Amino acid sequence: MVWVTGRSIRRNDDVRTGGSERLRKRNRLQKRFVIPSIVLAFALVAIVAGLLSLKAFALKRDIEYASDLVPQLKERLIQKDQAGIESTYQSILAHTAAAERTVDDPIWSLATAVPWIGANFGAASEIARSANDVAELGLGPLVGVYSSVNWESVLPGRPDADLTPIQNAAPKLAAASHAVSSTSDRLGTIRASDLLPMLAEPLRSAQGQLASAADTLETVSDTAQILPAMMGVDDARHYLLMVQNSAETRASGGIPGALAILSFEDGHISLDQQTSAASLGAMSPTVPTDPQQEAIYSTRLGKYMQDVNLTPDFPSAATTAQKIWELKRDTKVDGVISIDPVVLSYILQSTGPVTIRSQELSTAKDSGLPSELTSSNVVQTLLSDVYSKIEVPELQDAYFAVVAKEVFTALSKGQGDAKGLIAGITKGAEEGRVLAWSSNPSEEALIAKYSIGGSVSGPNIRPAQFGVYFNDGTGAKMDYYVKRSVRLIRECPKDGYEQVVVRVTSTNTASKATAASLPGYVTGDGVFGVPPGSVQTVVAAYGPALSHVESAEADGEKTPFAPYLHADRPVGVLAQRLAPGESKTIDFKFGKIVQHAEPNLFVTPSVQPVNEVVLPTQGVPCG
Repeated sequence: MVWVTGRSIRRNDDVRTGGSERLRKRNRLQKRFVIPSIVLAFALVAIVAGLLSLKAFALKRDIEYASDLVPQLKERLIQKDQAGIESTYQSILAHTAAAERTVDDPIWSLATAVPWIGANFGAASEIARSANDVAELGLGPLVGVYSSVNWESVLPGRPDADLTPIQNAAPKLAAASHAVSSTSDRLGTIRASDLLPMLAEPLRSAQGQLASAADTLETVSDTAQILPAMMGVDDARHYLLMVQNSAETRASGGIPGALAILSFEDGHISLDQQTSAASLGAMSPTVPTDPQQEAIYSTRLGKYMQDVNLTPDFPSAATTAQKIWELKRDTKVDGVISIDPVVLSYILQSTGPVTIRSQELSTAKDSGLPSELTSSNVVQTLLSDVYSKIEVPELQDAYFAVVAKEVFTALSKGQGDAKGLIAGITKGAEEGRVLAWSSNPSEEALIAKYSIGGSVSGPNIRPAQFGVYFNDGTGAKMDYYVKRSVRLIRECPKDGYEQVVVRVTSTNTASKATAASLPGYVTGDGVFGVPPGSVQTVVAAYGPALSHVESAEADGEKTPFAPYLHADRPVGVLAQRLAPGESKTIDFKFGKIVQHAEPNLFVTPSVQPVNEVVLPTQGVPCG
């Protein structure tokens, strides 16, 4: 038994020994296969990583090349280099298409599914596809339209004036605008904060560029949709033209001194029925206006044509001006267009000088006013010299009217080049010097989306929009001598809300000697209780919707102000008087600003360049 037991024990030992040996053999075999498998896996990962790196490099290169070609395309469009336009566009398309092929590769698609890092590959894919969508669906139609239109024929007054190509292109541009806008919205859903830094910044750049491209294409599409009709392609259009005189400031620019009917018919332009706002006289009864705006700016809004734009809301001013004109002159108009002498200077840069030939103005010529007006002398002539050299108001108005007529006559004869004229009008619109309102509701709905519509509320107003508007209280033409600057100062948040100070600094640059030498018509001669040479201005500061005007200071001292509401925006109003050579500063403090957006500022256009008036936003250090 013992022997058997011992044998059994030995047998068990043999079994254990043999099992261990087999286990060791199996482990050795596994190592032989597992280690190479791991090495192979790492090799495959390295190969895939290498391929992805190469593809990423190619993707980056194609996107950058395409982006770098866009300014070149723009320049060739301006130069009307047809061969260059087509060549550059095809190069852009080739690069964006190559970028899209890169991200459509199966290896790239698999990489998008990898946890964490896959989001970065997915974002790169969206950037590439968006770039190709913009090139194919946005730039393509835009290049096609731009190339097919004879832009010189767009100028009113040209013998071959023809706006039908733009009219025909409107549907294509609308489709392109929708495609690019949808692409921009899609790319905008990706959060840069979820990505690696090396991709986050390119994504932010792509989102910004695409949003800008979408806005531009939308503007082009809207313009193509309404411009031909507004310029009389289908039926003649007649607009009340107001030339705002910045020497006597109003909220939207200046007093509507010269008036005329600007007519468009099948692309041709004419100017007639010229008169002055003063000659229309007072309205009795007054034209009904918005009670909210009457509370701020008085019932003078509907009583005098000179005061319709005491309000900065141009649709309100234009509607009132249309009613006054139609009641006083028994003439229907299809809308209102406003410009100022600075815009006339922009137009003259395109048309060249105009000569004043009217025999009625011999007195003016004898006074030393120029008979030839250029882009460099028209502003000073109309806003200063005409008042110092002609004492009769009727002759001043006549000179103003003849200058406007000569400029538009030059346009009606097709003088100038389309590129320069379009650039000048565009610049004027961006500065708030060109304003338009249409009595056609569908046209006005599109105009209201842009700054040219001049409204203080609605789709053209940014979330954190501030505005500062000036109205003359002197009853004179002294604003030519007033220099202003306006700046936003962001203060430390309070109770979770942002605070912003609107700082307005004004200087009466007329010295005592200059003020004493100016005619009474320019200084006001004390008629409205303001000493000759001094300037009185009513300053209205607008904050963003739902914010609140907390306080006002005049030269560092707290001062009472009049609080109002215009649409859904708070308004603070203060009157300020400046003696000759005097400078003063007003601060309006706005609080409870809930919109988390970059503040934006608009200021009444004046003789000064906009960049001298609207100063960069400042921030106060928060401890």
